[in-house]
Amino acid sequence: MRQTEKNVSPMSNEGRNTYVMEHLTDALLTLLRDYPLSDISVSSLCDTAGVGRASFYRNFETKEDILRLHLNHLFSEWTDVCGQSETMPLSTLIQSIFSHFEKHRDFYELLNRRNLIFLLKDVIIGLCGPKPEHSNAEAYAKAFVAYTLYGWIEVWFQRGMKESAKEMAKLFQMQGL
Repeated sequence: MRQTEKNVSPMSNEGRNTYVMEHLTDALLTLLRDYPLSDISVSSLCDTAGVGRASFYRNFETKEDILRLHLNHLFSEWTDVCGQSETMPLSTLIQSIFSHFEKHRDFYELLNRRNLIFLLKDVIIGLCGPKPEHSNAEAYAKAFVAYTLYGWIEVWFQRGMKESAKEMAKLFQMQGL
């Protein structure tokens, strides 16, 4: 199709990419309510989003990448509110993170129902796991906390998210962590 003033978007490239990513995210979350991720084709995803396949591949390599981007967006919201304060007591951090999951319960229940909770591991490790600049002792301690927290989150989702964020923080604290 020849580009003319009537068929060229007035949005900037950044605006178009944001539009595409938002529509693909919304479409994927809608489709996940009815289908497992493996049953959702890129074509049906793009049709539902109202964007072309080239737009998908320009922004993502896999459908999981859409969910990873959404997770990172949700967690950037959490870090903006909570911060990554080194002085914050662990129980407060735990309560804050579980409050985040409660706030976005529908999304996380959907991830759990579709066996996609594993996508959270990288986010949790990135937030509170070891970094290359840490000493060995600090790296192993942070790995212990991060992987323990991920395990707790996964089990909490699998058990139906019945305990409140405050109860989860208290249970975590009772472990002597």
